Amino acid sequence: MAEPSNPRPSPPSFGTPSRPSLPQLVLELKDLLVTYFRQETLLPLQQLGRYLAFGIAGSVLMGTGVMLMALGLLRLLQTETSDAFDGNWSWVPYVIVFAVLVIAAAIAWTARKTLRVTKELER
Repeated sequence: MAEPSNPRPSPPSFGTPSRPSLPQLVLELKDLLVTYFRQETLLPLQQLGRYLAFGIAGSVLMGTGVMLMALGLLRLLQTETSDAFDGNWSWVPYVIVFAVLVIAAAIAWTARKTLRVTKELER
C-alpha cells in the first residue's frame, strides 16, 4: 500500500478567517480612521455650526422684533397722548418705553434662569 504524501489531515476551519493581506489591512485601517475622524470631529462641528446659525438668526429676529415693538409703543405714546406729553413732558414716552424694555428683559432673564434650574433638577 502506498502511503499518502501528507499523512496529517488539515484541521477543519469553522469560521476562523484566514489572515488578510497587507493591502487589505491598510485599506481597512484607512476606512476606520476616516469614519472615526468624521464621527468625532466633522459631525460635532457641523452640529455646532447649525446650533450657532440658528441661535444667531433667532437672536437677530428677536432683537428686530423687540426694537420694532418698542418703536411702535413709542410712536403710540407720542401720537395718542399728544396733549399729555407736550413741552417739558416730551421725554416721558421714552422713559416709559425704556421701563417696559427693562421689565421685559428682567422677565426673560428670570424665565431663562428658571428653565435652566428645572433642566438641571431633571438630570
